[in-house]
Amino acid sequence: MKTLRKERAKLRGTRAFLKKGTCSRTFFYILDREFGHPREEEEKATDPLAGGILQQGYQCGMLWGASMAVGAEAHRRYEDPYKATAVAILATQHIMQSFENRTSSIECEDITHTDFQNKKSFARYMLSGKFVSCFKLAGKWAPEALDAAEKGLAADQVDLPEKTMSCASEVIRLMGGSEEQIRMAAGLAGGLGLSGSGCGALAAAVWMNALIHNRQGREKSASFDPSTDSTLKVFYEETDYEISCENICGQRFNTLDEHTDFLKNGGCKKLMDVLAGTADENSEDA
Repeated sequence: MKTLRKERAKLRGTRAFLKKGTCSRTFFYILDREFGHPREEEEKATDPLAGGILQQGYQCGMLWGASMAVGAEAHRRYEDPYKATAVAILATQHIMQSFENRTSSIECEDITHTDFQNKKSFARYMLSGKFVSCFKLAGKWAPEALDAAEKGLAADQVDLPEKTMSCASEVIRLMGGSEEQIRMAAGLAGGLGLSGSGCGALAAAVWMNALIHNRQGREKSASFDPSTDSTLKVFYEETDYEISCENICGQRFNTLDEHTDFLKNGGCKKLMDVLAGTADENSEDA
């Protein structure tokens, strides 16, 4: 039975990627259906996270999508929002460890050896057939991702902080997201699972603005072009073109308490407010 489930997950991973078109939406899609709670709109809105947050080469889109799926499931399993937030972050860490065991890196650019912002590099990626390796990775990692997600969500949650916070969740809250959406983004905290890599608050804002964009019924899906993305623009203006969480915060968070205390003491407040303000801009744009 386990073998059958594994093979089915491999097939689903490859087929979903071909159908959905981005690694980020693929894994949100797969895990949502494994948990029995599809969220088509929220899944589609993760498209811009492919390529490592608007093609910036940071954490692989598969991780962003998988993390948001476990965040949604944590919201359903745990009534206490602080516990659900903590579980979402810890489950994301399980997923990231599983992914790194498979690929040796969580970064898109390390895996694809492609600078998606460079037209020549992107062309080589497509023409050389290197993109096929991403489809193969999706198939291989899909069953491992499902196992890691379930183990992370079901692990004994002992000695959790009384009130765990997530920078990404706070951005979604400020942008008017629902309680479920707030928890969906929880695992993005501290550069995704407290990894210190590409900013999770930025990823949350990009996702929420894509959701706003798509819900307005526009013909095209949310933009993939980082040169015209208003969220990335204001983010870079605020951080002086720094995107790494560890560099922005001046530290890497080793525990849930460290991240929560950082936020309680006003850490990244201005940046989170700036990112949240982009929701108004995107809701008004034609």
